[in-house]
Amino acid sequence: MAKITMTVNGRQVSGVCDDRTLLVHFIRENLGLTGTHVGCDTSQCGACVVHMDGQSVKSCSILAAQAAGSAITTIEGLAQNGELHPVQAAFKAHHGLQCGFCTPGMVMTAVDMIRRHGSALDEAMVRAELEGNICRCTGYHNIVKAILAAAHEMGGVRQAAE
Repeated sequence: MAKITMTVNGRQVSGVCDDRTLLVHFIRENLGLTGTHVGCDTSQCGACVVHMDGQSVKSCSILAAQAAGSAITTIEGLAQNGELHPVQAAFKAHHGLQCGFCTPGMVMTAVDMIRRHGSALDEAMVRAELEGNICRCTGYHNIVKAILAAAHEMGGVRQAAE
């Protein structure tokens, strides 16, 4: 058993878990933050993406013990003071939510993508960066539009083709 402490969404948390516990399970089961989803348990789908020390990571591929001492941000930590994060607002405005299962991972990936690429982000880059996230509903068109709109809102990028 491992006793771990980390900061999650700005709040220091501690917990005891089996050494083999994945970060996604620690977040969901020990902390009750169920916005991070377990989609495939093989790190293929991206439903479990969170930010660890500012970098997007698939939390089903990291042991909770490896995250000890880290700053973790989950989908629950993006909205501030009752206001949706610009990426969350863009997903809502551009119908990128689909059924919602993949949405937390998509949003967390998008926030990281916009942070890393800023104004250099374009549709082709968004589609390439989303290859690690799977949406099983329909397609990615509205998700891509939402990410480009959020990037524009957050700093200006070329708009997605309609």
